[in-house]
Amino acid sequence: EPFPWHIGVFDAHCHPTDTTSSLSSIPSMKTRCLTIMATRSQDQDLVSTLASQSGLTSSNPTHWSPQDRVIPSFGWHPWFSHQMYIPPNCSLADTTSPYPPLPLTAEDKINHYQSILQPHRPSPSDEDLAIFTALPDPTSFPHFLSQTQKYLQTHPYALIGEIGLDRSFRIPMPTFAPETTSDSGLTAGGREGRKLSPFRVDLKHQKQVFMLQLRLAGEMGRAVSIHGVQAHGLVYETLMEVCKGHEKEVLSKRERKRREKEETRSANEAEAEVEEEGTRGAMISTPYPPRLCLHSYSGTASTFHQYLDPKIPIRIYVSFSTAVNLPEYPALSPAFEAMIKAVPNHMLLVESDLHTAGPEMDDRMEDIVRVICQVKGWGLEEGVRILRQNWLGFVLGTDGKGEEV
Repeated sequence: EPFPWHIGVFDAHCHPTDTTSSLSSIPSMKTRCLTIMATRSQDQDLVSTLASQSGLTSSNPTHWSPQDRVIPSFGWHPWFSHQMYIPPNCSLADTTSPYPPLPLTAEDKINHYQSILQPHRPSPSDEDLAIFTALPDPTSFPHFLSQTQKYLQTHPYALIGEIGLDRSFRIPMPTFAPETTSDSGLTAGGREGRKLSPFRVDLKHQKQVFMLQLRLAGEMGRAVSIHGVQAHGLVYETLMEVCKGHEKEVLSKRERKRREKEETRSANEAEAEVEEEGTRGAMISTPYPPRLCLHSYSGTASTFHQYLDPKIPIRIYVSFSTAVNLPEYPALSPAFEAMIKAVPNHMLLVESDLHTAGPEMDDRMEDIVRVICQVKGWGLEEGVRILRQNWLGFVLGTDGKGEEV
């Protein structure tokens, strides 16, 4: 069956700025729009620059030009969380605190890495000290926060991501030399081809970095893209922690209809007041993000079921990729098929999770869309329309006509 690219296929999560030599291929891609993740200090500005050139200019797709191809996302990935220094009692108010973006002293840097890397050794060996010394100078969270707030203000449709928790990864060995973008166009600071060190990042530190970014997303009213590997329970617990005290009340149908009438009346009155006061567009902040995507979700159908709790105040989406979820594509495991079936239609997204733009990314997007449609029993056009609508809801919070949902 011919693939309906003309309807609009949207990649919910990818990393083409990791391979800068591939970025020139984005305008000619079949995929309509790429949701591009930042992950570390070296790629935040790359994502911002690309979005300035090719970012969406409207929440209404009918207003997009052919050059509108990118949604930027700014965040600090758990794989690089050890490179984030969090001052004591840090909060989202700390952008005004006296924490200059200066390197820590050599002793403080070693103490930082020794405290947040596992296994923890009270008396590190000479080899450990050499690794700690060669690792990048940590970025202070207040500095990252200040920069990220500026990026989000510059790009009104930007997300926060990629953020999350990961029990399995080990940090790569440092290069012991200054890093620059390679001749092949690979962005500095990545993990490609590196020998792994014996160290993992303490989950307590990962969770601190994760929670602060979730709260920033709530404050700025932005959706988030979440990474979770061998930590599905902890990701869920962390999300429920930031939602605590804001759970939605589950109502009967009769009570819901009664309240909807009252809310409509109250909303009309409030809108009139807002227009009189000239404060239209004021952002309502919460301690949790309005929307989130569990990217390339690798949990089980039974684990995912907890996200269907109607009390959760966050709109939940789940995306899948052949890169992570189907490593032996086109072979489809019964467990992954059950996982796709467990996700309600209105929550499904697709992604490539690739680190290079171009034809391979298009091929991966077509493959995962075909798999989703096959399992769900959708025709290709029907499936692409559903996935398009879901992407607009996740990224822009709209119904495809620029109206909020």
